[in-house]
Amino acid sequence: MVTLQLRQLSVPPGHRVILHDVSWQEFEAILEELGNHRATRLAYSHATLEMKMPLPKHEKAKVIIGDLVKILLEELEIDCETFGSTTFKREDMAVGVEPDDSFYIQNHAQMIGKERIDLRVDPPPDLAIEVDVTSKTQLDAYEALRVPELWRYENGKLQINILQDGKYLESEISPTFPNLPIFEAIPRFVEQSQTLGRSPTLRVFRQWVREKIQNNS
Repeated sequence: MVTLQLRQLSVPPGHRVILHDVSWQEFEAILEELGNHRATRLAYSHATLEMKMPLPKHEKAKVIIGDLVKILLEELEIDCETFGSTTFKREDMAVGVEPDDSFYIQNHAQMIGKERIDLRVDPPPDLAIEVDVTSKTQLDAYEALRVPELWRYENGKLQINILQDGKYLESEISPTFPNLPIFEAIPRFVEQSQTLGRSPTLRVFRQWVREKIQNNS
């Protein structure tokens, strides 16, 4: 058997490496060796580990979507705690994921000041976001961790997944923002940011949200 060190692996941007028969102990060791300050993203599900290096296209999309969500929460005066690409994992379920962005909304109060998360006692994030450019999100891992709402953005389209009876169902309505047309608005403003630029797009989006709230009141 040939043993390789992680430092011998190089994952080019836009590519991924899939390792099979990876034990939980090996997954934990890989997380520790790679550390928190890394560009590589990991997803672990039932002994299969995926390592991927995002493209700039992926990073720009995840940042703008995260910014749009924050504006929504601010304008609706909904409190939240953001945990970004934190590693969410449970050994007893043999799964671990690192979303592009994550938000505690309904459960925000109990997550204030948290620096480490133990999903055996802590709730999963209420909303997770994944941008799929070079690979597909492992939905089964998110289902196992019971993340209530998962947004997947791919090829200019938003997919809203709602957890029901342990499985995700696609929806055009976000339970977090039920009175706003998120399904069509998020892709439209992400696309707009490609030509208008990030900051002007966020200003236009904030005004759009305020108008929608006023019309709904």
